[in-house]
Amino acid sequence: MDGVDESKRATLKRFGAIGAVSPFARFAGDDEQDGSDRRDAIVGYLATTPGAHFSKLRDDLKLGTGETQHHLRRLEADGVVDSEKDGDYRRYFPSGEFSAFERRALGYLRRETARKLVLALLAEPDATGSELATELGVSRPTVSRYVGELESAGLLSREDGYALVAPERLLVLVVRYADSFDAETVAFADDASDLLSYDPTP
Repeated sequence: MDGVDESKRATLKRFGAIGAVSPFARFAGDDEQDGSDRRDAIVGYLATTPGAHFSKLRDDLKLGTGETQHHLRRLEADGVVDSEKDGDYRRYFPSGEFSAFERRALGYLRRETARKLVLALLAEPDATGSELATELGVSRPTVSRYVGELESAGLLSREDGYALVAPERLLVLVVRYADSFDAETVAFADDASDLLSYDPTP
């Protein structure tokens, strides 16, 4: 095996170990070991990276486009994975794991500027547009554009400044899946985890 194949094998094995202990593992009684290993890896990957879009999932798992499409279709047909359109993307989630609000939130948290805006407002709920622009290193029009998108998605209200909707639920998602975003989010989560008071379990 060359280095690329060994790397792919290691990646699939790592996420497959997570997927194999999922309650949906081998949901369809797979009889093709190679295919079930890939489906286990996809299930494991989405358990740790919910809301990933197709290209990110494919690239992170080092799969081909065709095999990724094939296995995702199989998992959706078996009720293991759900997907939905998010602008130009199709995002994937473990089936039945998230509310509509949480899916929208995860979709925006996977966009760098939107995520930074959410983190900034979690840290400083009273931040002004100018302060947010300075914190994010972007222009005021950019802040306004993302604020508008978050408002349209039902994640933010502009009735009294910039107020996140259900900030504790957003904080839970940030902390729980910080490792799937970036180092900045991990650092934020390390400092913010002791602020959690929202329990998402039914």
